[in-house]
Amino acid sequence: MNRIVGLETEYGCLSSDPAGPPGAVARVRNWMFEKNRFGLADLHQRDWDEPAGNGGFLFNGGRCYVDMGHLEICTPECLTLRDLLRFDRAGDTMLTLATHELGLAERLGFVRNNVDYYSGATFGCHENYLVRRAAPLTEANVQSLLAFLTLRVLYTGAGRVRSSPGAESRGDVIKLAMDSDFQISQRADYINNDLFEWVQFNRAIINTRDEPLADPRKFRRLHLIHGDTSVLPATLALKCGTASLVLDLLEIDQMPAVALADAVFTFRTLSHTPDGPWRVLLADGREVPAVEALQWFYTAADRAFRGRDAETDALLGIWGGVLADLESNVESLVGTVDWVTKRWLYGQFLAQEKLAWTDPWLRAQDLEFHAVDPARNLGWPLARTPDPWIISPEDQHAALLTPPTSTRAAARSSLMHQLKAQPFRYFIDWETIEAEGAEALKLLDPFDPAPPDVAAWLRRCQRAQASHEGS
Repeated sequence: MNRIVGLETEYGCLSSDPAGPPGAVARVRNWMFEKNRFGLADLHQRDWDEPAGNGGFLFNGGRCYVDMGHLEICTPECLTLRDLLRFDRAGDTMLTLATHELGLAERLGFVRNNVDYYSGATFGCHENYLVRRAAPLTEANVQSLLAFLTLRVLYTGAGRVRSSPGAESRGDVIKLAMDSDFQISQRADYINNDLFEWVQFNRAIINTRDEPLADPRKFRRLHLIHGDTSVLPATLALKCGTASLVLDLLEIDQMPAVALADAVFTFRTLSHTPDGPWRVLLADGREVPAVEALQWFYTAADRAFRGRDAETDALLGIWGGVLADLESNVESLVGTVDWVTKRWLYGQFLAQEKLAWTDPWLRAQDLEFHAVDPARNLGWPLARTPDPWIISPEDQHAALLTPPTSTRAAARSSLMHQLKAQPFRYFIDWETIEAEGAEALKLLDPFDPAPPDVAAWLRRCQRAQASHEGS
């Protein structure tokens, strides 16, 4: 990819443990950092809701912490789709190992979904994309980006059974679609705005806060909260890979001239019409097929970036094929696109068991599609992963402790290994590392895996500590 990309996944927790989900989540979080197993726990409070020990940074360059009751795992900064896939799955593997090592596997399970069917609450999978500060964020370009991020749900949605009681009672679900048996997206019912700064209670398709976690003169960070958590590798790669390509178009000011009349209404309407017709109203009054509008982005990206590198060419080929299948043969995307796979699988299940979509059993089965433990997951056996994104067990295992070699995650991880043996207290963040008696070390270039001043900073910390002990 032509940018840094990272994911933050909030995991649902199913527990019959006497301590309940909060106690189980805390036990798993503590196991992750016990004796520095996978990383270093925070020694200081990070925020009002993040006390010391609430989480920490991982040796693979990512982060794990508890956020409003959910265990959240972040990938390190990634430059390739292969790395993003590896490190996204590393979080699942850590949780599976934890539940088995703690003897909780029979009464505790984590799921990578976005809806609590009992309460109607939602939790997210946040996408983060580095964007150059000089990118031309004109009204036309932002509206075009908003259109793409809305329409891509046709190949990025995770699928879900029916609507949420919580969303229905709040009026978040459009009345027309209250009787939907199956939706394309898990998050669509909870998105209220097209652009907004905050991430709770008024969730938007594009989050507008400016928090680059890097040199603010050069970079900004696009923080997306409207997308579903992906299960199949192909869906995840398409979700993040095509978004990265569209941001490439934005940065060279080559976005297609397209704007939706109402992005939020379009998002929800598409989600509630898995059988189509997928037609969308544009701001200029035209009504066009949603897949045709997506083709405009694909064509622009193909024209601008075909031949740039092998990963881009592979992504363009798969993206084009998926768009063609959405138009003519949706069921051929079983194993590639999450929502198509889930709907097909449960269609077979309902026919065999002679059940209706309204049967409560189906919502329980829905959660099993998202199970973190591969022994329980119903989606993985159907996965058809394209060759560029097939990852060997050895490479996947390495992602548990070893960071990407091409981003600043490598520098942070290396420094963490050295800090764990030091007697002084330290504070670790994505772009800043601090220690007692020394100025903060700034890691402002996320593309730099080996900043030259890291070793010198550590020596200054050690001298400061020796001076303090001597006095």
